[in-house]
Amino acid sequence: MAFNFHFRNLLGQLLLITLGASADLPTLYEYYTEGGINSGLSVDQPYFTLNGKNISIYSGAIHYFRVPPELWQDRLRKLRVTGVNTVETYIAWNIHEPQDGVFDFGDGGTELEAWADLPGFLRLAQQEDLFVVIRPGPYICGEWEFGGLPSWLLRNEGIQVRTRDPTFMSYVERYFGQLMPILTELQFTKGGPIIMVQVENEFGYSANIDLEYLQQLYDLYKSSGIVELLVSNDGTNAGQSGTLPGLLFQTADFGSDIQTCFETLEQMQPNKPVMDMEFYTGWLDHWTEEQHHTRDPNDFRDTYEQILAYPGSVNFYMFHGGTNWGFMNGANNGPGDNSNFQPVTTSYDYDAPLTEAGDYTTKYEAIRELMKQYNTIETYTPDPPEVKERRVYDSLDLNGQLRFEDILRQVPDKIDSDVPLSMEMLPINQNSGQSYGYIVYHQEGVNIPANSVLTITGHVRDTVMVLVNNVLLSNALTSRDRLDTFGYWRIENGNITLTTEALNGATLDLIVENWGRVGFGNFYYQYKGLTDSNSVFLNDEELSSWTIYPLEFKKSWNQNLGDWGSVEESQSGPALYKATLTIDDDDITDTFIDMRGWVRGFVIVNGIVLGRYASGLGPQQALYLPGPWLQKGDNEIIVFEHSLWPGSQIVFSKDPIYSS
Repeated sequence: MAFNFHFRNLLGQLLLITLGASADLPTLYEYYTEGGINSGLSVDQPYFTLNGKNISIYSGAIHYFRVPPELWQDRLRKLRVTGVNTVETYIAWNIHEPQDGVFDFGDGGTELEAWADLPGFLRLAQQEDLFVVIRPGPYICGEWEFGGLPSWLLRNEGIQVRTRDPTFMSYVERYFGQLMPILTELQFTKGGPIIMVQVENEFGYSANIDLEYLQQLYDLYKSSGIVELLVSNDGTNAGQSGTLPGLLFQTADFGSDIQTCFETLEQMQPNKPVMDMEFYTGWLDHWTEEQHHTRDPNDFRDTYEQILAYPGSVNFYMFHGGTNWGFMNGANNGPGDNSNFQPVTTSYDYDAPLTEAGDYTTKYEAIRELMKQYNTIETYTPDPPEVKERRVYDSLDLNGQLRFEDILRQVPDKIDSDVPLSMEMLPINQNSGQSYGYIVYHQEGVNIPANSVLTITGHVRDTVMVLVNNVLLSNALTSRDRLDTFGYWRIENGNITLTTEALNGATLDLIVENWGRVGFGNFYYQYKGLTDSNSVFLNDEELSSWTIYPLEFKKSWNQNLGDWGSVEESQSGPALYKATLTIDDDDITDTFIDMRGWVRGFVIVNGIVLGRYASGLGPQQALYLPGPWLQKGDNEIIVFEHSLWPGSQIVFSKDPIYSS
């Protein structure tokens, strides 16, 4: 099917105007659509062709859901500047269907509406003269909450995600019914940017390899109108266990041993091109790790040059890591129960060529140099956008506090239940349950004998604070060794002595936190809060008759918190603290918030949850605050501190801070 030549010409002119290009070199789209579009990406020979012309895919991963939408264009242009020709992104289902049957692709009015504008991101990529490799899943991993799956799926008893289970597949089909019309219209052969589409993700590493499920997904993609190249992706050591040979072109993940990995791909797919779908530019960080992961720039450069010289196609994972905003960080989990849980940090910097805040690095410059050397298709690339210097705003004194009992009084939902319900099973959010944040299990009029022991059976998912009469009794998470004590996921059947004196008619609160559902590893411990495996005992008596408060910290609620009181310096226990950043000039730029003076919790700015901090765990010690989220005049900064009066101001930093 030939693409309209006049539309192609107009597109080329638009790109030249947008990028400020001269007429000396063609844009990518001018070069690859000259004479009209007749075909997409082909692997029918030992090299890729696009519309009949040779192409090596030089790509970089930028996840639209990890970048402030106001900065999408900046990050995409910085990618194109290097000379690469493609951007890769996952699609996060939980962004686009946050509640059962409630869809948002940029105009749905949901909590994450701004990030949900997937069509806008893809069109912007094309405007910046980039092709797109899209990875819709439905499972994506990506160190993202629940691997991109929406938590309300778990309300279906016995559901088996990532399998042919009819219940799971019925939801996939409904979601794809909304998603695929967007993707089909943005395919390359229809004048859009998408040249490659990945089916599922790293399925060869699944604990339940169900190839019939993979076949059903393939059929869904095809029947939905996807005509571009369909691919799978696994580590080469997974062989062909997670793909459909002959139907899916196989790519691989690896960051080293280039010769061996490419040769393995060639053996599995003779006379086909080879592609490294995830060339690891660095690595992710977990809370509890002592140091920020880095990759030596010289090692990165040498390995990248080996890929180019082979020659192979490649996607940087990550080119720009970005940030796990709000409560959207995922986690890893090893074999067995929840004791091996490893939550991912708020920062997803990844030691990538473009930093979390959009700074150029030595790796970035290496990419530019090697692209000039190895990319034989010469097209126009724009000049590098200027990096605006970050600002260290003046430190702020706290000017308001909400004690825990004051917070509870403002929670819109409360549920009475004989047994503790998990987050996912709460009858809220149009019967979709609670996805993120905290959940409080509350009892009043409890008689607590002296030296009573509270026991929570099983493993906590993921942390719990115990309050009696609004006083915190459990350990503050001030160091890594505290994870081996009551209140944290490593301990099974943990217990705590509540009081040495008898208390009659006491108030008991258990505040349980979802610190991220697993995106990779043992995928089957995903319910959060008090779950089927948890019972609560006071001495030998099981407690029942709970009032449950979901603490979701949604933007609209955050912005309407009231009844702020004065700051109590003796406060010990969870509370919200408020400060006001007043900006009197027009110099509004990015910054970092230095959280080393605090203990454990998360930060909200102008209603948006920036993410979590845990100063005693490391490695991340500061939170990235994008300038577009600040405004001239007053800006409200709120800190939810779990444990102790911080005795600290809100302090800013020019750069990220890591524990050493």
